[in-house]
Order: sequence, then structure tokens, then C-alpha cells
Amino acid sequence: MHYQIISADCHIDLPWLPEDLFTSEAQSDLKARMPYVEETAKGPFWTSANGAQFGLQNGMGSAGRRYVPGQIHRSDRMAAQGLYSDGDKGIRRLTIPDLRIKDQDLDGIQAEVIYGILGATARLNDNEAADEMMRIYNAWLADFCDAAPDRFAGLASIPSHSVDSAIAEVQRVMKRGGLKGIEVANDHTMAPLFDPVWEPLWALAEEAGLPLHYHTIGPRIDYDFESLAPLQRRQAFAVHITSFQLAMAKIIMETIYGGVLEAHPRLSLVIGESGIGWIPYILDHMDLEWEDQFKDLTLTMKPSDYWHRQCYATYQSDPIGIRLLDVLGEDNVMWGSDFPHPDGVWPDSREFIDREMTGVPESVRHKLICGNAKRLYRFG
Repeated sequence: MHYQIISADCHIDLPWLPEDLFTSEAQSDLKARMPYVEETAKGPFWTSANGAQFGLQNGMGSAGRRYVPGQIHRSDRMAAQGLYSDGDKGIRRLTIPDLRIKDQDLDGIQAEVIYGILGATARLNDNEAADEMMRIYNAWLADFCDAAPDRFAGLASIPSHSVDSAIAEVQRVMKRGGLKGIEVANDHTMAPLFDPVWEPLWALAEEAGLPLHYHTIGPRIDYDFESLAPLQRRQAFAVHITSFQLAMAKIIMETIYGGVLEAHPRLSLVIGESGIGWIPYILDHMDLEWEDQFKDLTLTMKPSDYWHRQCYATYQSDPIGIRLLDVLGEDNVMWGSDFPHPDGVWPDSREFIDREMTGVPESVRHKLICGNAKRLYRFG
């Protein structure tokens, strides 16, 4: 295939999966703890026996929200293509390969990298059952990608509550094949990435040649929304949404300062949907602090050198970041549409790309929207 645009950040969310996937595939002693679809007065909702809520079946975004016309402009653009109305009819456009390919063709996308269901496994609040969910999902995703390996690069969902559980799942993924990377659950309660407990995972990912991914989940929510007046709730939510990507600075700093990339020079690290405009400041400030007071860390290069050697970030719209490519590195940035999330740019990806890359040399543009992802995920 002649690739022109590859989206390095797309999603398959639990609400669009087959409704019996987890209950039919789980081990017998875990079936009762798996997510399932329950008919309610408001429609079919994904839930579990312990009361976890995963959203409306075929609902909007990772939380399965109901689409409300006029509430989010990008969702209105998606709705105009019939995505949500088809979902209401039980047509799973996002998880049937042929239908998903048609939607990506509509947007001019020849291939995509697919992030998974880690947000849903966190909501389950049951680590053992969540591990089983990931096993089932990863097997399903590998089969899904096998239907069109030139179009889909699936990322295995990997737990972070237990390194032993993470290792076991990566080993299963390696044995099965078919997936192009691992996405480790990004959790505010997980051990810091400079903790030696993670070392076996870094070593295994490097050995397997599987890029390591952390997708943004936003900062901790420190506001007590219930105590706020309606306008204050909206203000607090605006603060949370606007600062969402900045939380990924912690991933960069922990892995670089922690010597993870020093110890594993063949390990690739991707921060997903992180945006890029803020990263040059972090790189420059890490270099400054390392030079000034942290040369006792186990680093043989300045921090930004590890970024340029081994790291990538994805974005969907970031004109400020495009201006700073000389600092970021044209080999370290990958564009993604965030399909089908309500803050994504589908089905208008080409419009966003053309507008934000005005004046960018064609060779650089090609790297950002195609070449870097093609190389990292071994398309073609």
C-alpha cells in the first residue's frame, strides 16, 4: 500500500465491543465479574456485577456518553456521518473491520494505531477481573488486526497494578503475535517509573521490540465537583480539560531521569495524545536542572538526548508545537486523529493537517503524518 497519512492515535473503546465478548470468553470462575450489557429505561448500558458503569452501548467516547446535539462541535461533525445513529441501530462501525476501514477511507487515512480499553478496566475496580478483561480484549484485538494488517496496528492493553501480571500478559501477546506495541495502564496510583520494580517489564519490551505506550489520562482531579455551584463546575471542568495533556510530563521525566532509557537504549517510548507544544520547555528545563544539580543521576547524556533517541509524542491539533519542531525533532512527532473520540478531528483530518502545516517542508510533513509511524509500527 502507498501510505500518505497514518493516524498514530486512534481508539477502540469498550462500549463498541461485542456485548458478550467478556462473558463468553472469560474463565468460568471470573465470568460473573465481567462487564455485560444491561437493558435500562435509558437504553442498553454496559455494567458489571459490582456496579461499575462503562456507558451506553455504542455510546460516545471512552465513557460511552450519550450524544447530545449542539453540545460538542466535534461530536456534531461525527454525528453528521451517521456514527451515533448507526450505533443506536446496533451497527458497530468501530469494531467491524470493513466498516472501520470505510470510515478511515472517508477521512483519507490509510492506516491507524489503535489504543485500547484501559480506562474501562480501571473503572471495574477489580484487578483480577481487569487482568482477564485485558487478556480477552488483546486476543480479540489481534484477530481484529489480522483482518487488515496493512491498516491496523493494535496496542495490547497491559496492567500496571502488578508487574508480574504485566509480564504475563506481554508474554501472551508475544506468543500470539499480531499486535504492534504495548500500552501500559497509566494510573495515578502506580509506582513511579523510576522504581526498580518495573525493570523486568522494560527489559521484556526491549527484547520483544514492542514500543511502550502511555496514553494521557489527565491530571488528578482535585476539585469536589459536588460542592461547587454550576458555573464553578464548568470552570473546574475547563481547567481539567485544558490541562489534560500536561500530566504526561511526569512520564517523560520519570523514564528519563530514572535511567530507564539509559539502561534500555533499544526501547521506544510513546506518549499518546499528549500534544507537543509543551514538550520543548520540559526538555530544555530538564537539561538545565541536570546540568545544574542532577549530574549524579545515572545518565551519560543530557536528558533531551534520550528524548531524541527513543521517544515519540502524538497530537491531533497543535499549531504551537509545529512551530517548535526544531526543538522537538521531526523524527519524534506523530500526528493522530484521535478517532472516534469527541475531541478528535475525524472526519476533517486533512483540513486540520493542511491548515496547521502551512509552510512546513514536504519532507518534514511526510514524517509527521506518515513516515515516523510507518517506521515505528512496521507498516508495509
